[in-house]
Amino acid sequence: MSLDPPVSRSPEPAQASRVHPVNEVLRSDKLFLFGLQHLFIMYAGAVAVPLIVGPAVGLGSRDIAILVSADLLISGVATIIQSVGISKLFGVRLPVVAGATFTVLNPMIIIATTYGGRNGLPYVYGAMLASGVFGLIIAKPFSMVVRFFPPLVAGTVICIIGLSLAGADISLIYGSPGDKDVGGVARIALAGLVVLLILIISRAFRGFVGQIAVLLSMAIGTLVGWFMHLADFGNVASAQWFGTPDIFHFGAPKFAAPAIITMCIVMIVTYTESTADMLAVAEMVNVKLKPNDLARGLATDGLSAVLASFTNSFPDTAFAENVGLVSLTKIRSRWVVTVCGALLLILGLIPKVGQVVADLPGPVVGGGATVMFAMVTAVGIQTLHKVNFQGNHNLLIVATSLALGLLPAFDPNFYSKFPKDFQVIFGSSITSTVIVAFILNLVFNHWVRGGGESAVQTAVSEGAVAVDVPDEYPAATDRAAGPADGRSAELVGDGPAEETGGRLTE
Repeated sequence: MSLDPPVSRSPEPAQASRVHPVNEVLRSDKLFLFGLQHLFIMYAGAVAVPLIVGPAVGLGSRDIAILVSADLLISGVATIIQSVGISKLFGVRLPVVAGATFTVLNPMIIIATTYGGRNGLPYVYGAMLASGVFGLIIAKPFSMVVRFFPPLVAGTVICIIGLSLAGADISLIYGSPGDKDVGGVARIALAGLVVLLILIISRAFRGFVGQIAVLLSMAIGTLVGWFMHLADFGNVASAQWFGTPDIFHFGAPKFAAPAIITMCIVMIVTYTESTADMLAVAEMVNVKLKPNDLARGLATDGLSAVLASFTNSFPDTAFAENVGLVSLTKIRSRWVVTVCGALLLILGLIPKVGQVVADLPGPVVGGGATVMFAMVTAVGIQTLHKVNFQGNHNLLIVATSLALGLLPAFDPNFYSKFPKDFQVIFGSSITSTVIVAFILNLVFNHWVRGGGESAVQTAVSEGAVAVDVPDEYPAATDRAAGPADGRSAELVGDGPAEETGGRLTE
C-alpha cells in the first residue's frame, strides 16, 4: 500500500514530503508494544459483552467461550479494516480500535428470552444480519450529518463519552462476588498504584518509555498483584491452543420483524456512538473527518454486524478507552492500531493466549481504564474551548445536553417504565446526548439570525470538529486508495490553490 504524499506546490518541498503522523510506520518493536498497549486497554471491555449476554440467555461455559473467541476475532477484523481500509468502501483509516458495542446488550437478551433463551439466539443473529445490511445501506446518508457536528456538539458528546464510562471500571476494581477480597483495601490500593505509576512514568520519562506508560504500569501492577494473591493464571493450562469460528453454532438465522426492527435501532444508536468517537480521534490526530471518511468507518461497523451474525459474535463500534490512549501517548499512527487488530485475531484463534490476557487482575485493568476514560472527557473539554460562549445560548445547550445525558448513567433504571425501543435509544448516555445536543444546536443556532445570515450556512462552513493540520504534513488520506470521492487529495488554505495551507479537504 503506497503512502506517497500528494503533489504540493509548497515553497518548501522538503517539509511537504514528510509523512503525516497518521500514516507513519514506526519501528517494528514500537509497533508491537504500542499495539499491545491498545490491546490491554480494550480487552476487558471487548469480552464484557459475551460474558454478560451468555449467562443471561442460559448458556454454559463452553458456549460462552465460543462467544468470547468469536468476539475477539471479529474485533480484530474490524480494527484492521478501520485502520488499513478496503478501497473506497470500508475503513476510516484512523487509529480506531473496534470492539463489541454495549448498546446491543439489552436488545440481545430481550430478543433471546422472548424466543426461548438459547433457542432464541437464531432470531438474535437473524436480526443482527438484517441490521448489518441495513447499516451498510444507511452508512453514506448517515455520514452526511457530520457537517452538523461543530465543536459545540462534538465537544459535548466527547465529554459525555468519558463521563458516562468513568464508572465502568469500578466493578473491575471493586470486584464481583466470586473474586477474592471483594471491595478490599488491597484491590483499591492496587488500582491506585497503577494510576500513580502512569503519572510517574509519564512525568519522569520522555520519548518511548513515557509513551508506553500505561503498558508498563499494567505490567508492574500485574507483578505486584501476583505477590498480593490477586492474580491467578490457573485457567491458562486448560485453555485450548487453537480454535476456529463455529459458523451458525446456535443454528441457521431466523427472522422476526420485531427483532429486526429492534436491532436496526441498535445499529442507528451504534452509528451515533461511532460518529462521536471518530470525531474525537480525528480531533486528536489533526485530521478533518470528511463525510466520505465517516461513511467508510460506519460501513465497517455494519460489516462487523454481518460477519458477527455468521460467527456468533457482536456488532462493533469504536472503543472510547482507546481514544483516550491516543490522546495520552500522542502516538497517531494507524498502523499501531493495525497491530492491535492482528493481536486480537491471534487471541480469537489461540484461546490459550487470550486466557493470559483475560486473567489480568481486575484492579490493574480498572486502574488503567480510569485514566483513559477521564482522558476522553478532557479531550471533550479541549474541543469545547473552541466554542464561542459569548452572546448566545451555547452554554445552555452544553449544560442541558450533559444533564439529560447523565441521567441513565447515574441510574440505569431511570427509563425502565418506558417502551423498550425508547430504552434502547435514550438508555444510552452517549446516544441521548447526541440527540439532545444535535437538536438544540439546530433550534438555537440554525435559525436565520437577526442580521439575515443563515446559521445553516455557518455550520456547513465550520464542518465537524476539524482542526488545521500543520503545514509540514501532507494529507493523511492513503493516496493509493484515494479519497472516498475519487478525487486526488490536496492541501488547500485560505489563499489560492497553489499556496498550501493546513486543512485537509475534499
